Amino acid sequence: MTTHLDLSSLSRRSAIKGWFATGAAIIGHTILAPAAHASDTTLPATPACGEDIGPTRSMTEGPFYSQNPPEKRNFRTDTDGSPVTLIGYVLSTTCTPITNAIVDLWHADANGRYDNQGFSMRGYQRTDAQGRYYFDTIRPAEYAGRTPHYHIKITPPNGPTLTTQLYFPEEPRNELDHLFDSALLMNMRPASDGEIGRFDFVLA
Repeated sequence: MTTHLDLSSLSRRSAIKGWFATGAAIIGHTILAPAAHASDTTLPATPACGEDIGPTRSMTEGPFYSQNPPEKRNFRTDTDGSPVTLIGYVLSTTCTPITNAIVDLWHADANGRYDNQGFSMRGYQRTDAQGRYYFDTIRPAEYAGRTPHYHIKITPPNGPTLTTQLYFPEEPRNELDHLFDSALLMNMRPASDGEIGRFDFVLA
């Protein structure tokens, strides 16, 4: 029988430390487990690698992207807001981890505003040898016409860039947003000091 860990008893820092230290072994079949260990209780990322529905869907870049963002994983020092740690894998359609892929994240702040002068709520990192990435950030607010969302660009070492957006489950504005795509919903779980969000990107 599999024991499912209640992540609400863990801080985001403790969960990430364990995830990187053990490759998710200490947390079993939870939101932090590798894609190969997913079950109906972990809500694996959509689309999952190896399935017939294809790679992660692309979406518009939007008007607020800034070129040449800094290498940064901690957005929490940029502004106040409800803490979210965003984690996941970058994988091929055959479930092979993609190492050294650039994961470029940008989004609005807790008031629904983008920093178009500097690089608040903007930055990139590279996946590790197991294809993993994570960011410490906040939950963005909705703004005119848009439900809360993250913007992401994924650039593998040898391949085209995937530009897409990620959405939060159970947001009232989701169905009112003409760009919303349920295939890009993150798996969200509470932690003792915020939330942990999971999405695995599958590249063609």
